[in-house]
Amino acid sequence: MMNEPKQTLGGPRGEGGDAAEERMEDWYGTGVTEFEEGEVVRGRVVHVGASEVLVDVGYKSEGAIPIEEFHRHGVLPKVGEEIEVYLEAKEDSEGLIVLSKDKADKIKVWDAITQAYEKSAPVEGRVVEVVKGGLAVDVGVKAFLPGSQVDLRPVKNLASMVGQTIRAKVIKLNRRRGNVVLSRRSVLEEEREEKKKHTLEVLSEGMVLTGTVKNITDYGAFIDLGGIDGLLHVTDMSWGRVGHPSEIFQVGDQVEVVVLHFDRETGRVSLGYKQKSSDPWERVEKTYAAGTKTHGKVVSLTNYGAFIELEPGVEGLVHVSEMSWTRRVRHPSKLVNVGDEVEVIVLDVNRGAKRISLGMKQVEPDPWATIEQRYKPGARTLGRVRNLTDFGAFIELEPGVDGLLHISDMSWTRNVGHPSEILKKGQELETQILNLDRENKRISLGLKQIQPDPWTTVAQRYPMGSRVTGKVVRLTDFGAFVELEPGVDGLLHISQMSNRPIGRPDELVTVGDELTLLVIRVDQNERRIGLSLKELAHAIVEVPKEEERGGGRRGRRGGKQRDDYDDDEE
Repeated sequence: MMNEPKQTLGGPRGEGGDAAEERMEDWYGTGVTEFEEGEVVRGRVVHVGASEVLVDVGYKSEGAIPIEEFHRHGVLPKVGEEIEVYLEAKEDSEGLIVLSKDKADKIKVWDAITQAYEKSAPVEGRVVEVVKGGLAVDVGVKAFLPGSQVDLRPVKNLASMVGQTIRAKVIKLNRRRGNVVLSRRSVLEEEREEKKKHTLEVLSEGMVLTGTVKNITDYGAFIDLGGIDGLLHVTDMSWGRVGHPSEIFQVGDQVEVVVLHFDRETGRVSLGYKQKSSDPWERVEKTYAAGTKTHGKVVSLTNYGAFIELEPGVEGLVHVSEMSWTRRVRHPSKLVNVGDEVEVIVLDVNRGAKRISLGMKQVEPDPWATIEQRYKPGARTLGRVRNLTDFGAFIELEPGVDGLLHISDMSWTRNVGHPSEILKKGQELETQILNLDRENKRISLGLKQIQPDPWTTVAQRYPMGSRVTGKVVRLTDFGAFVELEPGVDGLLHISQMSNRPIGRPDELVTVGDELTLLVIRVDQNERRIGLSLKELAHAIVEVPKEEERGGGRRGRRGGKQRDDYDDDEE
């Protein structure tokens, strides 16, 4: 390996007076400055040509350096400029000394690297490429920066470092082999310790400072304050609702925070972000006084209501009972969804408990407040069948106003088992208002009431003892129901079918049979007509005998049958 360089000043640099003459004598005198090959010496540029640069180092002849060595550095020297060069040989074949600018520069770089290594001082270089296991860095010579020494934390994308100028320490050096190993991590650790020391000296609770988001977790973000990390908990990020810290911050963000708590013994720092502004609940009674109409965004739904964000940090609850004047809301999702903008009225404010009660229905007038002006008992009205239940049908009279058509008010004559036997959902229907209860928000409707009740004249149309003709429409264990006219049925009891004992009605009659019968009972109030096949036969065969006896037997038999009819119906 080359000898350690020694630097020698050669040539005058314009000194004046006696000193200049003495230097000129040394430079051009009979004595020639002695140099050793392998030394780095100083010389003066005497000529810059197209292919070479001539440098006078105070020897008996000038030395030539190829112009390419200067082009590689991008700067050509000027005539008269002093530069450092490496003396390769005192004479070549032509008797000229051989000089090198490249080698001088490299020796100078190696000297600087060696000095930095010995003093544990950082060097500066530019990352030029990604190599196996790390990065190649140009510090004057090519050095190796292992991946584990690039940063304080592992760097996933080393390619992102290419082109950056970095500061690193020389941790291994072999000048003979030309090997240099760097550590940027050690420089960063020292810088962090310096920052940490300074931060610990000045840090105090209540101070506001700027840090960098270093890491984000589900419960908060870690902020680098300068050598020391502080935790910004998710609950201290905003006065409003925060689902996850990443909704507000990203790694690398510069953020201004407030020191909430600092423990010097453990080094733990608690930070706040929302504390930079005042708590909105301190002025909530003025901003949202009871009766104020405002708007907000639905941020959460529960079984009992919807939470509305009026502003960041201020939320109110709309209870399900305050959502609609007319609808019975079983779940808020029937009316609103998360993210919806809604208008509300402030009903009550409790600043101490941080609670605001809101109403949605109060934004619109209550249709039930004036319901008696629009719907009067006895009046007919049009509506739409909105829903069917086992006990009746709900008829929508107008948006938000329903009336109940009970199953008992659907037909005068028909025994309706289910509303679907008569009505369909969505059907337009005319009904009569039977009753209105504004306080309980109930309207009773009737369908049969818009038609005359056929039973009011049934006694006149079917007097006792008259003969009638009808069709068997239904059989039961105790007899057969016979349709006399649409909506008017009579009962032919099993005891009135024959003089002989009958076990089952279908022994004599079947559904669809046309029968001529005798009316033996009419009860307009209970809507019952008693029929008899047996009595009809007696009336035909035994009329003379009955007339002789004054009809006593027939009356007794008739009375007995009526009692049987009553018992069976009950």
